[in-house]
Amino acid sequence: MRFNETLEQIKIYEAGKPIELVVREFGIKEEEIVKLASNENPYGAPPAAMEAVKESAAKIHLYPDDSMHDLKRALGERFGVESFNIIVGSGSDQILEFAARAILNSDTTVLMSRITFAMYEIYALQQGAKIVRSGCYRHDLEEFYELYLKHSPAMIHICTPNNPTGDAIDREYLYSFLEKVRDSLIVVDGAYMEYAAYKDERKRIDPKDIIDRFDNVLYLGTFSKAFGLGGLRIGYGIAKREVIENLYKLRPPFNVTSVSLKAAQAALGEIDFVNSTVQKSFSQMERYVNYAIKRGFEYIDSYTNFITYIFDKELSSKMISESLLKRGVIVRDLSGYGLNGIRITIGTPKQNDILFEKLDEVLNGY
Repeated sequence: MRFNETLEQIKIYEAGKPIELVVREFGIKEEEIVKLASNENPYGAPPAAMEAVKESAAKIHLYPDDSMHDLKRALGERFGVESFNIIVGSGSDQILEFAARAILNSDTTVLMSRITFAMYEIYALQQGAKIVRSGCYRHDLEEFYELYLKHSPAMIHICTPNNPTGDAIDREYLYSFLEKVRDSLIVVDGAYMEYAAYKDERKRIDPKDIIDRFDNVLYLGTFSKAFGLGGLRIGYGIAKREVIENLYKLRPPFNVTSVSLKAAQAALGEIDFVNSTVQKSFSQMERYVNYAIKRGFEYIDSYTNFITYIFDKELSSKMISESLLKRGVIVRDLSGYGLNGIRITIGTPKQNDILFEKLDEVLNGY
C-alpha cells in the first residue's frame, strides 16, 4: 500500500495526556490527578450552557440545523457582523484545515512564528506547501514582513495571544503589518482573545474592525478556552463574504453537533461568568509569576490562561514533565517545540497548590 509522500514530513499532533491515560499508566486515582496541560477552563462551562446540553439530549436522534442560523446570529450580534461573514467548525482548527485546503498546494509557502500552534504546519504540509518560520518565538512583524517580501507566502499565520508561549501583540502593531500585506491570506488566531482583551485593551483584536479594513484576513475564535466548552469542539471564523463562501465549499454537512450549537449559543449569553473565570485565572497567575521569580526561572509574560516557564541547561523540561506526571500532575512539555520549558494551565487555587507542592518535590530532588 502506498500513501501520499507528503505524509512522510508530518508529525502526529500530540494532545495533552488525558486523565484516563494517567490512571491506567500509573495507577493513580482519578480524583487525585490534576490536569494543567490543555488550557481548559478549570471552572467549567457556564450554567446556561450546561442546561442547554441537558435540553438538547432529547433531540440527539435528529441531525443539527446545518444552517447554524441561531448560533451565527448570536455571534453576529456579539461582534457586529453579518451571518454571511461567519463559518462555524468542529473547533477553530477545522476552519484552519478548510483554509489550508482552499489556498495551499505544492507550489505555495506558509509563513509562521518559530514556535506556535502545531496544526498550522500540519495542515500546510498535508497540502504539500513549504514552511517558512521566523527566527524569534515572538511575532516580530518587521521580520515577518521581510520574510513575506522574500518568500511571497500564500498564507501567513499570526497567533495572538500565541500558543504555546502566551505572548500577545498590540492591535495597532498588527494593523500596521496588515496594511502592507494584501495578497496573502492572513489567519489571525484569537483563541485566547478573551484573556488578552481583559488584561490589556491594546491587545484586543476586533473581528468587525478586521473585516471592515482588510479583505484578506480570517479571524478565528473558539468556545474551548474561556467559554469552557472544550469537550464539545466548536469554534468559528470571521472574514469577508468571499473568503467565507469559499471555505463553505470545503465544509462537510453537519460538521458541528446540535448539542455543541445549543451550548455555544447559550454560553454567549453568559459573559459575566466568562469574565469572572478570566479574572480568577489572572489572579492565580500572580502565584506562578512569584514562583518563577523565587526559583530563578525565566517566564513569558502571558495574556492567556497558561504560563510558560523556560529552564536553563541544568534543568530538563522533559524530565520535569515526566516526574510531575508520575505524581499525578499533567503539564505540557515544550521540548518538542524546540524549547526547554513547560506550559502550565492556570488552575483553581486547589489545583495550583498541588502543582507547586509537586513541582517543589521534583526540583528539590533534581
